[in-house]
Amino acid sequence: MSKIKVMSENMANMIAAGEVIEKCASVVKELVENAIDANAHLIKINLENGGINKIEVVDDGIGMDKDDALLAFSRHATSKIYKEDDLFFIETLGFRGEALASIASVSEVEMETCNGMDSTYIHIKGGKLLESSHGNGRVGTKITVKNLFFNTPARLKYLKTETTELNNCLQFIERLALSKPDISFQLANNEKVLFKTSGSNNLLKTIHEIYGLNVSQNMLEIKAFNDDFLISGYIGKPSILRKNRLGMHTIVNGRIVRNLDLNKAINDAYNTYKHEGFYPIVVINITVDPTMVDVNIHPTKQDIKMSKIDVLTTFIYKTIKDTLYQNLLIPNAIKENDKKEEINFLKNIEQKHKENSSLKSNYPFNKEPVFNDITNAESLLIKDIPVELEQQQLNIGYEEVVDTNLEFRKLKLYPVGQVHRTYIIATDEENMYIIDQHAAHERVNYENICKKIKDKEVSTTKLLVPLTIELSISDFTIFQERKSTLEELGFTIEDFGVNTIIIKEHPTWLKSNHEDENIKSIIDLVITNEKKFAKDKFLDSMAKMVSCKMSVKANEDLSFTEMEHLLNDLTKCDNPYNCCHGRPSIMKYSKYELEKMFRRVL
Repeated sequence: MSKIKVMSENMANMIAAGEVIEKCASVVKELVENAIDANAHLIKINLENGGINKIEVVDDGIGMDKDDALLAFSRHATSKIYKEDDLFFIETLGFRGEALASIASVSEVEMETCNGMDSTYIHIKGGKLLESSHGNGRVGTKITVKNLFFNTPARLKYLKTETTELNNCLQFIERLALSKPDISFQLANNEKVLFKTSGSNNLLKTIHEIYGLNVSQNMLEIKAFNDDFLISGYIGKPSILRKNRLGMHTIVNGRIVRNLDLNKAINDAYNTYKHEGFYPIVVINITVDPTMVDVNIHPTKQDIKMSKIDVLTTFIYKTIKDTLYQNLLIPNAIKENDKKEEINFLKNIEQKHKENSSLKSNYPFNKEPVFNDITNAESLLIKDIPVELEQQQLNIGYEEVVDTNLEFRKLKLYPVGQVHRTYIIATDEENMYIIDQHAAHERVNYENICKKIKDKEVSTTKLLVPLTIELSISDFTIFQERKSTLEELGFTIEDFGVNTIIIKEHPTWLKSNHEDENIKSIIDLVITNEKKFAKDKFLDSMAKMVSCKMSVKANEDLSFTEMEHLLNDLTKCDNPYNCCHGRPSIMKYSKYELEKMFRRVL
């Protein structure tokens, strides 16, 4: 007698549900994505107790007739793909045909749907059809899910608290709203509306609706393209960094995705603008030929594989780096919360959106084309860019970056004193500035060291007394493998007895009278660096460490001449706004802000 049997369809659906439906947010995700694929413009999500008791999704999409409504709950039933080749041109959020069948197998589902002609009501519990009848006739679809995991106690046991499940749902809808600014989303919990977007198709306005004024007015727009990729969106200034990665949103062909390589490229672009452990807020749309993207690697469809990922990560890194460099990033010391300012800000972004919309038919970043033939992408993009915007777009992505830090270089800062022996007070005709003397000097030293490291000609000096360093056996072995990197920088290193090295010469950028301390720290850094030694990362870490040790410290008196010299050096930096560890080096008080503080203006 055969031991192998084909399992029932309901059993297969319950097994699939273990991959597709993990929590309440998984149900919300699948239902809302179906609504988007049904061309909905308004989507309402109503939860009870964070979705534990009930999840209801209502949309104004195209709806279904009775036959499709019944078939939709069958496993692998989908309207998104019909033949094998369609897997290589996926432009919808869903396509696997597993979600509704999986949800219905582990919950109680009611659906009302109407396509304008047929109206259908369906009631399913635990995968079994209980009722199929005529519906009420509203165009669109309403799906209600109750008693989630009622027949899978192990999964039900591991649902989190109401607050946690609600937060998971909110975080997903926030990301989805950023990927679809043309759709209005509304989420309510226990009949209280918690989240709402206008569906204005204005990404900056959507960012404002989600994050508020402080974030939205500190976003920088990015637009760039190359032969394979089109990227657009907004990146946050370093003044609005966060302590988690939840603000990093990457969208590929309209789909929110998770990709470690993309996140790393974004984070690395902010390297010298932030502290370790802080992360930027970014919303980046990536448009690419669908044949270069594989979304069919996980049932949730959020993990992707992409061709030419190295080209894309380098492109994103450089675009973000250039955008940060090309903007004046001095943060205002006073953050306004005036309602008038918010109203004016919204008017400005709406006006800008209207101006951009007038170019929409000719502007590739707004219409977001998906190329069926990537070989035609370059010619299409170049032809479609308006003349007044063409030069701006073509400048982005090249190795040579035009020095657009002129606004800061034009500032004529005059030092007027020192506060707490740590902060320099400086002025110009319009503003007052506070400069952290250590952060500013660290930035100057860091950029000087980096430039000298890149120089082909290495300038060195000999130590009057050679420095002898004794290492453990294991450290000595590691150092021998990596010492060539130091020798390339200008260090003269020789073995001296057992497990001992002697340093006779070093590059001239090491500060005089502190050579021993710096060299020992550099040797420690070489040895304690990650197991997989990355030369570029080591050089950057070394430059940061040495520049910090060489810089003037807090609680240290400076003369007016020293302050002037430091300010002059700071204005020559590529990034004068932060120290190499990401702390701000300069803050600004405008004349208006000062007068408002003292009520000279109202």
